[in-house]
Amino acid sequence: MSRAPGGPPGRDESGRIGPVTPDQTPPPAAGPQQSRTALVSFLGSIVRPLGNWLPIAGTIELMGQFGLDAPSVRTAVFRLKKRGWLASETRSGSRGYALAPIALKALADGDEIIWHARQPADLADGWCIVSFSVPESARSKRDQLRTHLAALGFGNVGAAMWIAPARMRAAADQAIAELGLTAHCAIFVGDYVGGRDLPGLLRESWDLVEIDRRYREFSQRFQGEAPKLDAIVVDRRRAFLSYLAIIDQWRKLPFRDPGLPREILPADWSAPAAGALFEGLVAALEAPALAHAAAHWPGTGKPTPPADNAPAS
Repeated sequence: MSRAPGGPPGRDESGRIGPVTPDQTPPPAAGPQQSRTALVSFLGSIVRPLGNWLPIAGTIELMGQFGLDAPSVRTAVFRLKKRGWLASETRSGSRGYALAPIALKALADGDEIIWHARQPADLADGWCIVSFSVPESARSKRDQLRTHLAALGFGNVGAAMWIAPARMRAAADQAIAELGLTAHCAIFVGDYVGGRDLPGLLRESWDLVEIDRRYREFSQRFQGEAPKLDAIVVDRRRAFLSYLAIIDQWRKLPFRDPGLPREILPADWSAPAAGALFEGLVAALEAPALAHAAAHWPGTGKPTPPADNAPAS
């Protein structure tokens, strides 16, 4: 295999994309979105199993244990309510929020990818190509379409042209229709038959080095938890903190992964090992984590702590 200095790797003798060489640059520090993303992880992994409702006081206490202060939690709650995700609802005398239908749908839509990752596609199934020409008057929708396609795992193969395994056709159809851009888009499904080197083309369409780096980073951060599981699961608070941290870091990863065919992926692709680690950890930690959180819900025998101010509204 040869590689020009600074250029993308080619394929090795097996026809795969060349080995992934992780970028050693440390990831940027968490920004102001940390509170909201952590709360979304909390909604999906804790609130739904506990009845699709959260007490604001108990949530502030639990997220405080996770390292978020009360003002940050309230701000995140307020923003999610403004987006239509949360509806005010009092239960057992405790003020809180119910998950709105839009939140339940968004969380459910992501479940298959978040919990099971995007499995490698079958190379024989071919590829889905989306091409679009959206007028400048609809620029915001054009930007939204790019964002949606990237979130679905599509890679940018050229100007206004995106590629993904063929199984993503239905998801592309839905994303385009929801934005009202059907008349401005064309979708093709077919095989790669020749021309440019396919592994090289795919390497340019997705930042596979960055995707792989994030999987490796996840494994490096949490692989030390596995030998300590026996001690963690008997400490419910510790189990809750580990469980939420694992899910919060993991849930963003599979959305970036297009699930390319195994025949094309690098031999040292780190996603399978990271996925196995994730599934093993959450299976062990889920029950004690939910038990710890449930103790902060009303009617569980342990009163939720009072909020220091009025709940977000």
